[in-house]
Amino acid sequence: MTKFDEATQAIRVDETTYDVCLDDGYAIGGPLNGGYLMAVMLRAVADASPHAHPVSTSAQFLRAPAPGPARVRLERLKTGRTATMTRATLVRDGERYIDMQVTSADLDGDAAPHWSATPEISMPDLADCVRFPSPKPESNMTLSAQIELLFDPSSIGWLRGAPSGRPESRAYFRMAEPQDPDPYVLALAVDALPPVVFSAGARGWAPTVELTWHLRALPAPGWLTLLGSGRLISDGWFDEEVEVWDSAGRLVAQSRQLARVGRG
Repeated sequence: MTKFDEATQAIRVDETTYDVCLDDGYAIGGPLNGGYLMAVMLRAVADASPHAHPVSTSAQFLRAPAPGPARVRLERLKTGRTATMTRATLVRDGERYIDMQVTSADLDGDAAPHWSATPEISMPDLADCVRFPSPKPESNMTLSAQIELLFDPSSIGWLRGAPSGRPESRAYFRMAEPQDPDPYVLALAVDALPPVVFSAGARGWAPTVELTWHLRALPAPGWLTLLGSGRLISDGWFDEEVEVWDSAGRLVAQSRQLARVGRG
């Protein structure tokens, strides 16, 4: 079991209840990463479902949970031959923190696309991409120790005070500990990029309010490519869309989130 598998495990209490322990190693300046929290909850959903793969997840982030023990409560909404719909809620001390609607199904790892688009933007070679400087210990950016991100230099000009003016963020992604990507790694990946509004000139924590993502295929081993963009920044809100492509050149995940513009 990898560290990520251990940090996201869900222990069955009964048919509708799972115990989890939220790991402080997945924090971004204090709050836990939303993709990590979704991965924890999806472990419980998949274990309870007759269908193995979370093909559609929509999460409402009600408040930010602190690390430590919590519970995932499940409500089966519908089960059919091809899909199961489940409501999952992360709770602690009677308080709800995240509410998710999940559709699970069984994907064929050998399925070939009938038709597929291609990435609109070409990434530089891995050798031409860059890492962020190591975060200072007091920044509490513990997530950075769990993952590897190699960024397209043109999408992180904001680091040197020269944002591109467009909401964008692009990087290669993999877990720091060797691990083939799976649906839970993809849940983390869709929320692993710096907020796209940084490239448009904004700074500060940008809390996610709602995030929906789709698992489109089971990923091949190797680096994932994350392509992030936005359509509108207005009235203190922004959207962020992320495409995840695997090492075989297949689109394996898509996400869209609505978030607040941070105050730097």
